[in-house]
Amino acid sequence: MSIQEVSAEHLAELFHHYHQSLAPNFEKQAEAEAQSWKRVSPEERNRMIAAARLALIELDQLDKGRENSRRYCAKPGEAEWGC
Repeated sequence: MSIQEVSAEHLAELFHHYHQSLAPNFEKQAEAEAQSWKRVSPEERNRMIAAARLALIELDQLDKGRENSRRYCAKPGEAEWGC
């Protein structure tokens, strides 16, 4: 699956799921209760989706930058050596 195929909503939901799952391991209080994605307030959900969208855009730009940097490199065994 490429970055272009990932929706910001799906990434935000997955991130929320893993964040909630790992919270008890990192929080000193054992009172941390996992909150279902459906119970997250619309404002908070929209904020997480917007953050996921920005992350996807940045990852896409990084990926395109790597492609451009490789454009001028010869493939193994194809370089011409002039001496």
